[in-house]
Amino acid sequence: MELAERITIIGSGYVGLTTGACLASLGHTVTCIDLDESAVAALRTGRSHLAEPGIESLLREGLDANRLQFDTDADQAVTTASLIMLCLPTPPARDGSVDLTAIRDTVIRIRDLLPTGAVVVTKSTTPVGTTARIGSWLRRNDIAVVTNPEFLREGHAVYDFLHPTRIVIGSDDHAAAKRVAALYDAIRTEVIITDPATAELVKYAANCYLATRLSFNNSIAELCEAFDADHSDLAYILAADPRIGGDYLKPGPGWGGPCLPKDVRALIRQAHDVGVPFPILNAAIISNQHHLERTIQRLQEELGRELAGTRVALLGLTFKAGTSDLRNSPAMHVAHTLIERGADVTAHDPAIKDEIPMLSVVPTVHAAAANADALVLLTEWPEYRWLNWTTVATLMTGELVFDTRNALDPDVIADAGLCYVGVGSRRTPMPT
Repeated sequence: MELAERITIIGSGYVGLTTGACLASLGHTVTCIDLDESAVAALRTGRSHLAEPGIESLLREGLDANRLQFDTDADQAVTTASLIMLCLPTPPARDGSVDLTAIRDTVIRIRDLLPTGAVVVTKSTTPVGTTARIGSWLRRNDIAVVTNPEFLREGHAVYDFLHPTRIVIGSDDHAAAKRVAALYDAIRTEVIITDPATAELVKYAANCYLATRLSFNNSIAELCEAFDADHSDLAYILAADPRIGGDYLKPGPGWGGPCLPKDVRALIRQAHDVGVPFPILNAAIISNQHHLERTIQRLQEELGRELAGTRVALLGLTFKAGTSDLRNSPAMHVAHTLIERGADVTAHDPAIKDEIPMLSVVPTVHAAAANADALVLLTEWPEYRWLNWTTVATLMTGELVFDTRNALDPDVIADAGLCYVGVGSRRTPMPT
């Protein structure tokens, strides 16, 4: 490449580690900083704490080429860097606003160590105005600040970084923005340079739109049940409309994860602070809460009895397939609610190996299904579709299979002598 930069990334979590490994693969020299000594020790050997396809091969490639390093001390790495990327947590406060403490404290700590002409880049999801705040915290006219939001999906982060649909860069310093854009010269996609406020707002706009679409789709699925319509056919017809497309039309128990819930509340708060009503986002949250509760109610209705004393097997605990992330997982919400209401819950998830307090997690689907009155699929792991359902049926005490993701084949379930219930469609009776 024509111009390789020396980059220091502060924060080696999901965003920071993916960014560092991918930028090193593009030819840049990268040092990733993290306070967790055990995590840094593992990363130095090419072992990742993230369940991301392709990440460990990129780590080994970068380490072998001496383009990727890991450390717990940012001071030396900052003094020799031309770009410093902030990939730090921005958790929600109680009022829905964004807690920028980690970013503020880091900027204040490193500001006197930055070499003249360096560029500070934020990749964390931050509210509108953060770029200006960082500038005020720096107190350095010789340091430019650029925002470069990430659009990475967990389970597809490496692919999304190296094959993005767009790269967004926001700054009032055009030269600094072009310099950040040059980091991605080896990637063929559209690079959009805009002002900081637009770049900061667009990440929230994207996630909030997706959350709203998911809530709408789950409500349509519920309406399909009320009208005896079929949501799978309806979604297929909607997807044929190019104005709508086929993404995010799968029903589910609700939306969650580390991003959507906090970003929706954060945008509501930002809109409130500037006097802009945004009722559709409040409705999306209310709708999502309704669908989480409705999953429990539907299970009880299909069982035909109270949940207390019922043995329930859960398939999937992560907030979606392809990740080990349990944060704000709808599946975990369902599991804990069932336990609170007296059900005997046993769960399986291919990505979860550690114990979870108050929840029995077993290593096999067969162990989860043993003596179960009902089996509930909550996360759309592909391996569940290919289970031997005849064997599962022999292990269960009951016959109900509740597929909250419409990920299974109803005919296969019915042929195994089980009763399939999906979302947005009619109950599939057992063969006589």
